[in-house]
Amino acid sequence: MGAPLITLKDVSFSYDDKEILSKVNFQINKGSFLGLIGPNGGGKTTLTKLILGLIKPDHGEIFLFGMPISNFKDWNRIGFVSQKANSFNKGFPATVFEVVAMGLTAKIGYLKFFKRSHKQQVLHAIEQVGMQDYAYENIGNLSGGQQQRVFIARSLVSEPELLILDEPTVGVDYENVQRFYELLHELNKAHGITLLLVTHDTGTMTEYATDIACLNKTLHFHGNPNEYAALKETDLSRIYGHQVSIVTHDHE
Repeated sequence: MGAPLITLKDVSFSYDDKEILSKVNFQINKGSFLGLIGPNGGGKTTLTKLILGLIKPDHGEIFLFGMPISNFKDWNRIGFVSQKANSFNKGFPATVFEVVAMGLTAKIGYLKFFKRSHKQQVLHAIEQVGMQDYAYENIGNLSGGQQQRVFIARSLVSEPELLILDEPTVGVDYENVQRFYELLHELNKAHGITLLLVTHDTGTMTEYATDIACLNKTLHFHGNPNEYAALKETDLSRIYGHQVSIVTHDHE
């Protein structure tokens, strides 16, 4: 693995005097695929907001690409895909191409002329996620899994080095979830994109991720999938704060 792209040092954060994160320390190295797991309310989404600069920590330091986050300006190097499947307006009048092209707005501006090179960039991003046959289809006509591929393409079009995904498979059926993970695996291995995936799917993570971190207010575990798989159900139950059973997936 390469140099650290994200580093957190003793990061704490509270909402209305309720502590959500307490002295979190971890890093994500270039080329890794980190699966961030943990119970609801454990602070996973808060952590992504801190990394994206949407909120500031009460204590501690955050570094992006080796730079203090307060000095970091090149946000095109980071892509973000949020939960959207249950809230997306299926009547939104836009094609796949138009939705993906929105990802270039920050780079070229709202009123800039859309050049031929930009069009090729959009088509390339669509092809990366296997949606080239739907480039001019209305996005509202697509399945939840297909829509999520489009939103990944929208994040990829600005050619980020790091892609953060916050529970992107909410509302997506099982078969498309598996295809979705395979896509992420390809983006990580074939295209060298560093991934941070917030998920509840602990079983699948052991197959696709290079690293796993478990967060519940503090960072309880950060290691490779083999180390995570060696944890006992009693360890996971202690981390999650309630009884947890380990579920394996049959991918035959």
